[in-house]
Amino acid sequence: MPDHDALASRILDAALALGERTSWEAVTLAETAHALDVGLDDLRRHFPQKDDLVEAWFDRADAAMLSAAEPASDRPPAEGVHSAIMCWLGALAAHRRVTGEMLLYKLEPGHFHLQALGMMRISRTVQWIREAAGLDATGLRRIAEELALTGIYLATFGYWLTDASADAEATARFLNGQLEAAGPFMGTDNLTESGQQNSTTSC
Repeated sequence: MPDHDALASRILDAALALGERTSWEAVTLAETAHALDVGLDDLRRHFPQKDDLVEAWFDRADAAMLSAAEPASDRPPAEGVHSAIMCWLGALAAHRRVTGEMLLYKLEPGHFHLQALGMMRISRTVQWIREAAGLDATGLRRIAEELALTGIYLATFGYWLTDASADAEATARFLNGQLEAAGPFMGTDNLTESGQQNSTTSC
């Protein structure tokens, strides 16, 4: 990994660790730089604002999901979507509370610019879920598929944030139900028994 990327990863890890000790709201860029013994200007080159750390955290989850993606021909669409979303959530699991606090920070009144970036983030991750799952609909079917998938992704993410079950088993079952309900729009109403049994596996 290039030194530039390695330092960015260390900065993100340090900020997450600080968030675990206190809260994401309490984390400052100055404190993060001090924890790594680097200058604020060095940190700014990687993360010009605090929310860029949040984007990097979700980018890391996107990367984990895509690294674990299997050829689409090897499984039904429902299993592909299920695996992709559970893998994405699994990549965030080590800092679940902090992840929730990041979202609350974005949603604070007055953070309109962060909310706009958040909408772009949702769209980008949904597109990567489609790619990882091998969904390739076009035209009106694609539009319906994307709308349904966005709803499934957001509902499952919200459910997972407060899921205390082992290995997020409750979230996996919740996602099964979401996919079955969205079957007419996405062709995902046939999650196989094998897919359900392996549904809690993270990447």
